[in-house]
Amino acid sequence: MDRRAPDTLWRATAGPKPGFGRLEQNAEAEVVVIGGGFTGLSAALHLARRGIDVLLLEAREIGWGASGRNAGFVVPNFSKADPATVMARLGREKGRQLLDLVGRGGNRVFEIALEGELGRQAEQNGWLQPAHSAAMADTLRKRVQDWQDLGRPVRWLDAAATAERTGMDIYHGALSDSSGGMINPLAYARALARLAVAAGVRIVEGAAVADVKEAGSDWQVETGETVVRARKVLLCTNAETEGAAARLARQVIPLNVYQIATEPLPSEMTARFSPLREPVSDTRANIFTFRLDADNRLISGGMAIVPLAAERRMGKRIARRLARELHLPEVPRVAHVWRGTAAVTTDFLPHIYRFGPGFLGATGCNGRGIAMTTMLGEVLADAVKGTALDELPVPVSEPAPIPFRRAARAAPSLVLLKGLWDDWRTTRRTAAKALNTPTLKGENP
Repeated sequence: MDRRAPDTLWRATAGPKPGFGRLEQNAEAEVVVIGGGFTGLSAALHLARRGIDVLLLEAREIGWGASGRNAGFVVPNFSKADPATVMARLGREKGRQLLDLVGRGGNRVFEIALEGELGRQAEQNGWLQPAHSAAMADTLRKRVQDWQDLGRPVRWLDAAATAERTGMDIYHGALSDSSGGMINPLAYARALARLAVAAGVRIVEGAAVADVKEAGSDWQVETGETVVRARKVLLCTNAETEGAAARLARQVIPLNVYQIATEPLPSEMTARFSPLREPVSDTRANIFTFRLDADNRLISGGMAIVPLAAERRMGKRIARRLARELHLPEVPRVAHVWRGTAAVTTDFLPHIYRFGPGFLGATGCNGRGIAMTTMLGEVLADAVKGTALDELPVPVSEPAPIPFRRAARAAPSLVLLKGLWDDWRTTRRTAAKALNTPTLKGENP
């Protein structure tokens, strides 16, 4: 676990940190939630509102891990799996349940943001996924139709409309989801925590869980100096690897993602490439993303082929890419650079794992963390309250560590390396074609 406080924009803008207690002595709880990110906080909140006694243990601070280090995109969608794929893998009934769950994620996040009084820190202004190639445009058109058949507010934008809304003329069109948006993720995590405490949850920071052991019909949660006895345990630690979290980490491949935030940009500049302030993430293997915060700071991210000591190097590279892709007059000044770790499952779907009777874990945001994990917490609360595991909308399985996981951790770098070449060839052809088309309004030829 990284012991340094991350240099995120979110820590600088989320406002005062709420205070929480410490675990000074042994305790008891009906349910212990391990992990103070979106999944754990959502589960704790919904359990407490249903009258359950909940103790949440966080190893560092609320929102310390991926929940406080992501880019703040609220995307009620899957990163790789489209609706047809989900139903093919899970069956039509179970697939539709999962699709309905993820589809409700955007609205649920902004309902909580409103209740938590996040104000300008949360904007439900939609989400765009532009297609960088003709083949991906065909894929996204089909995806749009599938989501529309399920009643989702998703539509297809043609190339011209996409260019107007991104300031970029390389795209063949875009999927637009009006229920998405953007948020300060750390402020959102803290809002969830405040709401959970108001509902009766006991939150303890600085309580790293070393192990969870069976104790008769209960569970013994060991933090090193103290022991908590609980009827049920929820493990919500994403890709963290220390102590009890290792049980869940073995089910996923960790993916390091680097993020930057620039100094605030002039509104006349941002209006050219983000007139509706929509967050954007395209379909390239070396995915290009950008969004604005409430003060017009530009936020983007990327992956490193060689992740060792990459933060400074990636900060400069991402800023140069922003200037190149968005036709900025100069490379923007970088105010913050940070790294987070996403949890990727082999089928790119979320999963619940049964570690024992009454001991469940959940993970698998696959780069769609805010909306998906918020809903995943609700599903875990349903399971604790008695919903049969086979009736949950998320697949439930026994834990099975990924084979050759150490080698698999190198796979993202290899995929990225090949993807860079494929992206270059595709966008080079598109750019060459664009030279024979009229320039965008407001741009110089």
